[in-house]
Amino acid sequence: MIRTILILLGITILIAVAFGLAGDAGQASLIWFNYRIDTSAAAAVCILGFLALCAVCFWNLALWLSRSPQRAERARAETRRRQGEEVLTRGFMAVAAGDGAEARRNAAKALDLSDNVLLVRVLTAMSAEVSGDATATRAAYTAMLNVPELKLAGLKGLVQLAQSQADRAEAVKLAGEAYNQPRPAMWAFETLFEARLEAGEWSEALSLIDGALTRKLISPIFSERAKASLMAASAAALEETDETQALDYAVRAAKLQPQFTPAAIIASRLLLKTGKPGRAEDVLEAAWAAAPHPALWLAYRDLVSDETPRERARRLQGLLDRNDSHRESRILRVEQAVLGAGKADIAAAMTALEPDTADDIVTKRVCAAMARGSQGLQDLDAARTWVAQAALARSEPEWSDIDAEGRAFAYGAQDWSNLILTFAGKAVLPHPRFERGEKGLPELPELASRYVPSMPFIKAARSQPHAVPQPDDPGAFDAAITGQDLDAEEPAEALPKRKPVRRARAPKAVK
Repeated sequence: MIRTILILLGITILIAVAFGLAGDAGQASLIWFNYRIDTSAAAAVCILGFLALCAVCFWNLALWLSRSPQRAERARAETRRRQGEEVLTRGFMAVAAGDGAEARRNAAKALDLSDNVLLVRVLTAMSAEVSGDATATRAAYTAMLNVPELKLAGLKGLVQLAQSQADRAEAVKLAGEAYNQPRPAMWAFETLFEARLEAGEWSEALSLIDGALTRKLISPIFSERAKASLMAASAAALEETDETQALDYAVRAAKLQPQFTPAAIIASRLLLKTGKPGRAEDVLEAAWAAAPHPALWLAYRDLVSDETPRERARRLQGLLDRNDSHRESRILRVEQAVLGAGKADIAAAMTALEPDTADDIVTKRVCAAMARGSQGLQDLDAARTWVAQAALARSEPEWSDIDAEGRAFAYGAQDWSNLILTFAGKAVLPHPRFERGEKGLPELPELASRYVPSMPFIKAARSQPHAVPQPDDPGAFDAAITGQDLDAEEPAEALPKRKPVRRARAPKAVK
């Protein structure tokens, strides 16, 4: 309105100025109800402009008055909207702060003040959940199922409620309903996937992975890792009942993800059973190239049993050549050199392993390898020193994957479930036996704990406490000097009997 008045006023002034500059613009006459008005043309234009301005002002005033009810209604609606937003904001802040009572008060106010039905229902459900009212929470999330935009949110809330109440069957049922929606959420897949793993349903989990990949819920790399670990778990479960199917699963898993060591171990074991040691060797070499693991070289070592130590050392070179720079290869090279019994090779392998003996990174297995190398060099003092240092070093989680009987990855369903989840998500192997502190294969070599010359005297003291050898009559203990078979335990009867030595008597006093 103000803009219109200013425009009309400006036009009128411009016309008046134009007439004034033009000189005598003439006369203007107006006859109105027998009245005649004569004036100059410039004055007439000014009068007309003023009358037009008055007419515009009157018209706008009339419009403003006629629209005042609508303006008042809009103002009330804006005030209510602003109040509703404030209540919703305070409610969600209370939920975030964990104040259930405050959240529920604001949710009740939002029902009257806010027109945003979706947010009001979400706040109502969340406030009931925070306050710990399971009945109200279930009712609120159930009501959300009737709104298409809120159905997934309602199903998620009901799944979480069922999980908190340890109702796994209900949680899986609701997650399945959410997964079958046109646009499923990732949480629905994760809930179903974890439920399949915990139940040991490997085949169902494989089908779920295929469907999730088709629906683009998971990435191709996640799918590959999950499939490989699931097929390995299936092979482990079928190894005793269906060897053919187990072999197929294990070989496919090892080919799909060579860095998944359990698949390679199971595949090599089954291939060896079926008389295919060459293929087993290829599988283990491919796994070593991807991710060396101590279980791999132990399985590779045991592929052939009728060979000499030197032949075995030469065969182990095939594994080393696949990943020569890895730390596991440096440890294995010491073992290979000890088998070959070449002192120069042993010394070179120990030198290559020295960077791994630093105090901040040394492990029991590294100390054990250095002890074996020292033993191969016939340096027993150094070997004992390394064994003593191993007592202060940390164990390696990878070594715990091998149990006390030498079986690698002999896991139950729960361990396989954790293994699959961790490897599929992070591409790393967990070590459940290490976390539980279970015993595995010994890490340290067996060495004599005492020096040789002292052994027969200690054993004699244990077996015949009254037959301590005399310095001038060593008797059967001459072996201590010559170094003969001193570590073998001998029964007391086997020791030669000696006459007791009489002590000299003091002379009697003369009376």
